[in-house]
Amino acid sequence: MTALPRRCVAEALGTFALIFIGCGAVITSTLPGAGFGLLGIALAHALVLGVMITATMHISGGHLNPAVTIGLLSAGRISARDAAAYIASQLAGATFGAYLLTQVIPAGISRAGTIGTPSLAGGMSLASGIALEAVLTFFLVSAVFGTAVSANAPKVGGFGIGLVLFFDILVGGPLTGAAMNPARAFGPALISGTWYAQLVWWVGPIAGGLVAAQLWHRVLLGREQ
Repeated sequence: MTALPRRCVAEALGTFALIFIGCGAVITSTLPGAGFGLLGIALAHALVLGVMITATMHISGGHLNPAVTIGLLSAGRISARDAAAYIASQLAGATFGAYLLTQVIPAGISRAGTIGTPSLAGGMSLASGIALEAVLTFFLVSAVFGTAVSANAPKVGGFGIGLVLFFDILVGGPLTGAAMNPARAFGPALISGTWYAQLVWWVGPIAGGLVAAQLWHRVLLGREQ
């Protein structure tokens, strides 16, 4: 197995790319003439995650998400020490991605002030936001186990996982931002100082990831253990 420092660099790099491209798409979608809206934002997130998971899969496993790492930890697929190092690296990569956006995109551009930090729609309570993020992340972590962890998984790299972001964002984007990833919320929040309802994007994804991980580990993978 690749040495832990190299795996951590891969996790930081992949998460950096997710934040820079994903949040960058959120910001630039507001520009005159952009014209891609929610569909383009979903596609940008799906493509960058699919590419970066594929690129880092052979080094670190391509987690790029604390909820994925915690789910894999609960299923005994990673040690507690390595999981802690991965999560720290993911949060660092996300923070750098958000910071770099503030350096390359003019501050006056609409929505640049929050750097694409996810937010709750009007009428969404904290509990409903957590529940939605949990369900969306359940699908994401299910894709991780079904297309990457399983010994019988189809050889599609990280694109089966990335595509989950596409359909999840179409459903949840207008309601919670469909982060499905504590790092996706943390990096932009830290740089922009936008902390409202931050628990939604920690509790929801981790809970949904744990349920999915245990379902696949204990039931669906069966004799593949």
